[in-house]
Amino acid sequence: MPDISSRLRRFRSTSPLSFRLLSWILVFSSALTLLASGVQIYSDYRKDLNDIENRMEVIESGYASSLTRSLWALDQTLLQTQMEGILSLPDISHLRLRIEPDSELVMGNIAAGSNTLSHSFDLEHHEGELFNLGRLTITASLDRVYEDLQTKIGVTLITQFLTIFVVSIVILSIFRHLVTRHLTAMAEYTRDLSLADLSRPLQLDRHEPASNLKDELGMVTDAINQMRERLNEDIARREHDAAEILKFSKAIDQSPSSVLICDKHWHIEYANRKFLQLTGHRLEEIQNQHPSSLISQSMDEREAQQLWQSVRLQVQRVGVWQGEINSARSNGERYWEQLVITPIKGANDETTGYLILGEDISIRKRYEQQLLRQANYDILTGLPNRMLALDRLKLAIAQARRDSTQVGVMFLDLDNFKHINDTLGHDAGDTLLVEAARRVSSCLRGTSTVARLGGDEFLVILPGLTDQADACQVAQRILLTFSSPFMLHAQEVFVTTSIGIAIFPTDADTSGTLLQHADAAMYEAKHQGKSSYALFTPEMTEVSHERLHMESHMRKALELNEFQLVYQPIVDTSSGKLIAAEALLRWNNPSLGTVMPDRFIPLAEETGMIIPIGEWVIKEACKAAQCWQALTGYGIGIAVNVSPRQFRDPGFTDVVHRALTDSNLKAELLELEITERLILDNTIETADILRQLDVAGVRLSVDDFGTGYSALSYLKTYPFDTLKIDKSFIQDVLTDTDDLALVRAIINMAHSLGLKVIAEGVEEEAQTHFLKSEHCDYSQGYFYSRPLPEQEFIHWLENNHRAAI
Repeated sequence: MPDISSRLRRFRSTSPLSFRLLSWILVFSSALTLLASGVQIYSDYRKDLNDIENRMEVIESGYASSLTRSLWALDQTLLQTQMEGILSLPDISHLRLRIEPDSELVMGNIAAGSNTLSHSFDLEHHEGELFNLGRLTITASLDRVYEDLQTKIGVTLITQFLTIFVVSIVILSIFRHLVTRHLTAMAEYTRDLSLADLSRPLQLDRHEPASNLKDELGMVTDAINQMRERLNEDIARREHDAAEILKFSKAIDQSPSSVLICDKHWHIEYANRKFLQLTGHRLEEIQNQHPSSLISQSMDEREAQQLWQSVRLQVQRVGVWQGEINSARSNGERYWEQLVITPIKGANDETTGYLILGEDISIRKRYEQQLLRQANYDILTGLPNRMLALDRLKLAIAQARRDSTQVGVMFLDLDNFKHINDTLGHDAGDTLLVEAARRVSSCLRGTSTVARLGGDEFLVILPGLTDQADACQVAQRILLTFSSPFMLHAQEVFVTTSIGIAIFPTDADTSGTLLQHADAAMYEAKHQGKSSYALFTPEMTEVSHERLHMESHMRKALELNEFQLVYQPIVDTSSGKLIAAEALLRWNNPSLGTVMPDRFIPLAEETGMIIPIGEWVIKEACKAAQCWQALTGYGIGIAVNVSPRQFRDPGFTDVVHRALTDSNLKAELLELEITERLILDNTIETADILRQLDVAGVRLSVDDFGTGYSALSYLKTYPFDTLKIDKSFIQDVLTDTDDLALVRAIINMAHSLGLKVIAEGVEEEAQTHFLKSEHCDYSQGYFYSRPLPEQEFIHWLENNHRAAI
């Protein structure tokens, strides 16, 4: 034993890696062997127990009936013989037969302290009824099983231990030959390696095939030899590096970035020329100071300390800190600086100091702030734009959910803004938008937001409401502020706004849906007559969807030839002769059916589709009038309604001239009906367009006169030919004295100005008598004819006696 122990100690000292390998092999092999052996031994043990249990069950099935018959016959001799037969079976050591009612028969012995296994079963006799004759208990000894178990454990342990030991010695010998002896050679070589002697390469005593020399030992050998070669190269570069260090120090001093070098305690040791120029400090003033003292002038001292505390922690944890700070120069002037702070590591990776690189980013910060404002605010009005407004709306909704309050969303659209833009110019439009933004903002409290969504659309967000009436009050204040005129280029202009209101969570629970509902309510406010507000109702969603659906179909209607013109005669009131016809637009869509003008014309106005549609109407009407002239031989005038947006289009007069030229129709046979509201604008552009049309010979008519704010002086100023009395006055002219007086006054006033008068909506013969008596020039209505498609109108021309000259 002493000899073995000493050899192990020597082996452990000369080859510790091999010793550890041997130890781990023994530990893991022993553990695995014990586990596998234990599983096998336990399996054998369970098999022996199962054999004994099966034997007892066989005894029960084989002897139960014969024992029962012996007991029934009270044949004690046979009974004893049968039990001796059972007792002679392997491992059965004891039998106990309890005989009813109080007898007992016992055979065999059970040794004290021995392990046993018992099994019992009843002996029952069936003869008409069930008789319980007794109960037999069989006891088996497990001594043989445990003796076999002990033998197997001993043999298995000894066998496995010897096997493991032999295998471990073999593995260890191979490992020592292939690995550890070479590692020892490497260690001795590197121990003797020095910068003074780098000529001898490392070579191992290996006789393996060349392919094996590329294993890990070969890789380590190559790495050591490459290191030796690099060391030779490093010595050659050492002198060169000294020159490079000098060059780098000059580069740092002349760097365009400011440089500070601190020691490991954050005391300033060096500052380059750029830092001194940027800050105005002198090196002697800041040496041995902490960098936080340089920025404490631009922020609270406590904040500066907290900043540098976070800097130190991040540099220690991550290895770098970079960020932007608001620094101060020596004269107190503040500027933004981008800093990058990194530790300076020594040879053993210990921090020996800190490098602080800085760059003046004041100009960049100004640009960033400008870009940030441009990204979130409208440049013209200074209000939040759509993106920022949606963010604030989402925040307001989230706060309302927490506080169980309401959020009001108001969608504002300036009425007739495009007209202002087109007539007074974009500068006036911009001035109007700025003043409108100011007026809306003046009606809001501090927590509310007004934003410009684009064009003339504004959004107002009212957080923290308790009732929708609060939003209505704000809307009323806004409408009141718009009642005052706007001064645009020294000219007073009245501009109103239409407001749609939706409430969270009553009308919607998401920002997107809330905006859609407010938009739908705004269109309802416009339909109510503008300069009003409307609260969202569920029915508006259907109207909005219908509007979108109609707009989608309308954009394709011209291409698909879905529009149709119908014509209603205009006759001389006194003679009943046909003078002209009014072209009325109808829209026949396969899915929408026949759409009347009062449904789609306002939508066409809003979307701008009225311009191409109106051009088509004028062209088709002129072609139809020229066709009638060819059929009848005399000129029949054609009257066409012109919408305000169509009239203000810069190319409108060109459209009229082109339609007359293409159809070869005389200009005096074309009459353009213009709404009273349009002439009340009294703009230079309106007067110029009317003058051009008058010079071209086109007749001009004021449509629906009396329904608006009639400005009689404009009738004298502008070159109108005809005045058209609205049908709302004609239909009650025989029953309403006010309407009678008004119609009479309009006719007299028009005649005094040299204008012809057309009465619209004549449906009864009595109305014609009244109009004749009042010398009304022309009449139009269902009394003469309903509006007819072109072919039916031609048929009316050929057959109706009123058409004759």
